[in-house]
Amino acid sequence: MKRSPDAGPRPAHLLGSTRNVLAVAGLFVTNGLAVGVFGGSLPGLREHLSLDAGDIVGVLVAAAIFSLVSMNVSGSLADRIGARGPSLVGGVGVTAGIALMGAAPNYLVLLVGAALFGLGNGGMDVSMNALGVSVEQARGRPVMSRLHASFSIGNLAGALVVVVLGRLLTGDESTRWSLWGGSLLAVALLGWLVRAAPESPVRPGTGADGKRGPVPRIAWLLGAMAVCFGLTEGTGIDWSSLHVTDVAHVSASSGAWGLACVSGFMVVIRLLGDAVVERLGRATVVRLGSSCALLGYLLTALTSGLAIILVGWCLVGLGVGLIAPQIYGMAGHLGGGRGLALVVSFGYAAFLVGPALIGFVAAHSDLQRAMLVPVVTAVGLIVMSARLPADSPRQDAAAAHP
Repeated sequence: MKRSPDAGPRPAHLLGSTRNVLAVAGLFVTNGLAVGVFGGSLPGLREHLSLDAGDIVGVLVAAAIFSLVSMNVSGSLADRIGARGPSLVGGVGVTAGIALMGAAPNYLVLLVGAALFGLGNGGMDVSMNALGVSVEQARGRPVMSRLHASFSIGNLAGALVVVVLGRLLTGDESTRWSLWGGSLLAVALLGWLVRAAPESPVRPGTGADGKRGPVPRIAWLLGAMAVCFGLTEGTGIDWSSLHVTDVAHVSASSGAWGLACVSGFMVVIRLLGDAVVERLGRATVVRLGSSCALLGYLLTALTSGLAIILVGWCLVGLGVGLIAPQIYGMAGHLGGGRGLALVVSFGYAAFLVGPALIGFVAAHSDLQRAMLVPVVTAVGLIVMSARLPADSPRQDAAAAHP
């Protein structure tokens, strides 16, 4: 997938400039930071407010419901007014949400904070991906993998905020300041992004009467693929540490190497993935990533030696790290903000439902056999990827803006 010979050098002020790529990456880092602090602080909040498992589920459900609502609203907004504003407003929402959770004196206020976080997270997720697609179209070369790597780096930074402050402070102070510290870092990033974030083009109406037509059919295929990769990726993130601990019969601290393998290799491949996409195309990369994840999950489901299991989780990380940026990228190129919102919503819902499905299978069999579920979804991704069109960023741009 070579860059077109007529692309030529682009002036630095255009949407595809390096400065604008870095600014959009800053949005992804900010979102990842907030999500990492949110997830990392849940155990502390449970202890601080004396919550049970059902209460924590309520917090997650509140965040999820409001995320799904704002995802679909922000997709249409990104098409009508551009993605910059919804991205920044979403950033304010996630920042205010985690700050309110840190100040919550009771469970009701905590739920309000989670809902505010969800509203901001859903809107920011769709809009920053739409903005990334616009930058990629203007640049004429893939950038989505690096942008998703930026999210993973921000996610890791958010988790480290919780870990470091947990060592420096004790009890309730640790949890509160983890959430407040994360919000302060997000505010600092947003202060820069207000000046630096570029604007995406407004998508014109496609119907003869000036109204928007239906979401392209390809978006529904991508949505089905999002369900598969949401479960495939979510299993690795949520269950890898427990799987290593139980199957390899090691300590909980050693079991954490499972998640380290998944997360570490996801970041590495996302930093390198754009070069692979440029050479092979998105559809081929999705097939390769799905095949790699399939092999990794087969190792986790059929072997019990620690070294081989960890190799399996490394392969899972390499594989799933390649998939989501390409599915989201194609959705944005071919379906605009509304198509992207549909696909992100499907993937997000699967990411939430997947852990419960794995838990159900594990309860009726065992955790190792439950790894056959993502084997099935990885096969589904390989099969459906055969229906994807051949692509390049410049071809996608032409399809998105006829």
